[in-house]
Amino acid sequence: MADSGNALKRPHPVEDDHNSQKRTRSNNGSPAPGQAAPAAPKMDIEKMVAEAKAKAEAVRARLAAARGGATPPAPPAGSSPAPGSTAPSAAMSKLEQMKARVAAATSRANAPSQQRPSAPTPSHAPAFDDDGLSKARGGLDVGLHPALLSDKAPEFRGGKSKGGNRRDTPGSAFQRGNKARLDLSGPSIEEIKNNPYFDPSLDPKATVAKPRSSRQLIFNEKGKYIQQAAALRRQAQLEAMKKRIAERARQAGIDEDMDVEKSYLVPAPPAIEWWDEGLVSGGDYSAIEDPANVKVDTPDTIITRYIQHPVLLEPPQENHQPAQKPMFLTHKEQAKIRRQRRMADLKEQQAKIRLGLEPAPAPKVKKSNLMRVLGEQAVKDPTAVEARVNKEITERREDHEAMNEDRKLTKDQRREKLANQQETDAQLGIYVSVYRIDNLASGRNRFKINKNAEQNALTGVCVTHPKVNLVIVEGGKHSINNYRKLMLNRIDWTDNPGPTTSEKSEGQPIWWSTEDDKGELRDFRDNTCTLLWEGQAKNRVFRKWLGARPCESDSAAKEVLARAKMENFWVLAKSAKPAEF
Repeated sequence: MADSGNALKRPHPVEDDHNSQKRTRSNNGSPAPGQAAPAAPKMDIEKMVAEAKAKAEAVRARLAAARGGATPPAPPAGSSPAPGSTAPSAAMSKLEQMKARVAAATSRANAPSQQRPSAPTPSHAPAFDDDGLSKARGGLDVGLHPALLSDKAPEFRGGKSKGGNRRDTPGSAFQRGNKARLDLSGPSIEEIKNNPYFDPSLDPKATVAKPRSSRQLIFNEKGKYIQQAAALRRQAQLEAMKKRIAERARQAGIDEDMDVEKSYLVPAPPAIEWWDEGLVSGGDYSAIEDPANVKVDTPDTIITRYIQHPVLLEPPQENHQPAQKPMFLTHKEQAKIRRQRRMADLKEQQAKIRLGLEPAPAPKVKKSNLMRVLGEQAVKDPTAVEARVNKEITERREDHEAMNEDRKLTKDQRREKLANQQETDAQLGIYVSVYRIDNLASGRNRFKINKNAEQNALTGVCVTHPKVNLVIVEGGKHSINNYRKLMLNRIDWTDNPGPTTSEKSEGQPIWWSTEDDKGELRDFRDNTCTLLWEGQAKNRVFRKWLGARPCESDSAAKEVLARAKMENFWVLAKSAKPAEF
């Protein structure tokens, strides 16, 4: 091993003028054996070896004499000095000792290269001495660090050891096959329970990943939808039968809703709410005591990993904000703004006249400036001048009135403008007001109620009854305010103007007459109109103004209001004055 290690080292360069070629070095830091330079002659090498051995013996003898005068051992027979060699002097310097050591090392490196042909040795193969310790490749017999040593010698690339067996490197086991693979599976339940830090109160589902379960196909049984359709038909037949019974009872004069308190009863809560039906197996909340009836982790649960994002809607209150009204000015401020505006227009006109863009206007002659403007013409013929001035004044007045007429809106334009204003008012929010009237027998008052509702673009209905009358209107805020003033202030409900021509016609209800059975006018001194309720709604309920609807019974009045789902207002109107019923 020592010979193989020394074979990697190049010989000491001979000081020759012709040997000036630079030696190559390997990547591992040790010099590669020189191949380009010619090998030294055999006789020169032997001579150098003999000289080195002689110098070594001289040094050994001098050291032995210095220690105790011991006789140095005789040199071996085969190591006689070569002819021509001189004995070393006693005062050998350190430089000569170093040269002797280098020569001895060079002789050891060249000795095995002469016995066998040199083969290319890998640059990464380490060198070993006689004791088996590795040495550095580029230094002077300096060994490797113990941390870099391994149990087995490294294997040459593509080579074999002396015994013929392949040497294993630390990574050879992984290269021969993936015998030792990483275990990426999680711990089992037994390993988790054997852990001293395991908490037995935890659910195993929280520690072990839940396997993915596939849902099975569920086919509908034959006749399922046929049974559902039959049940719906039976339900529809039952509802139709109930309506027929209610119609017959109404025709017979049976009032089903005489009890007012029945309309205020609160229904009992259901056994289970509709939003919990998909999470609980059973008809009531008592089933949630059993965890098996709670459908949260089951395959048929309605709770999934998907998130539903509802559509963002604009806030409705922003559309109901009224437009900002302009600030009102006093009469002095208005006159000042008008004066400044007219002055600016006059200056602009004068500038155009100076530049010749417009002709100069004719002088404005009035009776007050007649003599100053006309001058000599007024003196010569005063009558003609006065007639001329009167004619110009008349023309200016007619032009002014014609301009005003042109700016006026026509009847259709005024109607369209009013409709646009009412529509804009309704877009800001729909308001509803409900009025209760004791007696609505006067045809004049019924006409005012209907006509004002149409003019203000209101929708609703007027329900008349022998004992109580109800008026429901809905529309914009401005229209509702005008109608409130009509119902509470403008109409005199205590006045009885007498029957009109239309009221004397046949086919009208009896309670619409302003005269009693004797032909005398009824007393309306106790007749009142009360505002029952007023508020804001999301949308209109009625499509148009339905007018006055006579109803002889409470059931008929509720049926008219049930189409708009406002029958509760009839119950409220009846409960306002319970002494009358």
